[in-house]
Order: sequence, then structure tokens, then C-alpha cells
Amino acid sequence: MSNDRKTINAEAAPAAVGPYSHAVQTNGLLFCSGQIPLDAASGEIVGSTPAEQARRCLENLQLVCSAAGARLEDAVRCTVYMTDLSAFAEVNEVYAEFFPSDPPARAAVGVAALPRGAQVEIDAIVSVTD
Repeated sequence: MSNDRKTINAEAAPAAVGPYSHAVQTNGLLFCSGQIPLDAASGEIVGSTPAEQARRCLENLQLVCSAAGARLEDAVRCTVYMTDLSAFAEVNEVYAEFFPSDPPARAAVGVAALPRGAQVEIDAIVSVTD
């Protein structure tokens, strides 16, 4: 197993909103930074409901994974941050579409606020095969 550390900045994904990389790949794992529901072209929040925002977060994570030659379906761990946990069921429905079988381990965390006024943010750790 290699200890090489490689930063990933996905051109197709929305630009980072702070001083961080989209992901860091090391030791067969891709550590993806949290994605909020931004449109890559406009930089604006997409979706008015938590479910719509969760979908865009997961789509953005797919773009980050793709830039690293990985697949979101190979995630081993995700964290879902939500400003309103009463929307947990609707976010779960969208999440299940992206992980229809063998879903990764996951935590859902209620938070007071997220960057840019987002309602949802999702990060992931993904297994990468060489």
C-alpha cells in the first residue's frame, strides 16, 4: 500500500468555497470534502427543498469521484449534514437512489447552519482501486 498523497480538484464540480481541495487520495481511499448543492456554472445554490439539495450534493460528489477515477457507489462512509432533521426521510429517499444496494456506513448530523445558506452538505470516503 502506498503512502502517496494526491490532491484532487475536479474541474467539472463547483469550485471550493474555501481553502480546501475537492478530495485527497491516499492509501487506496479518496477523502471527499463536503459538497453543498452548488451549480458548477453559476456558483449558486440549487434546489429549494432538502431532497433537491441532497440530490445536487450527491451529483457533485460523483463529479469529484470521477475526477479521481473513482465511483461514488464505492463509498465506504458518508456524512450527511442537515439544518433540519425533520427532512431526514425525504433526504433518505434521494440518498437511496444513489446507493440502491450495499450502502456505505453513514452518519446524519443536525447542524445550526451550513455555508452559503445550504440546507444539506454531504461528504464521503470512497474506496479507490488502482
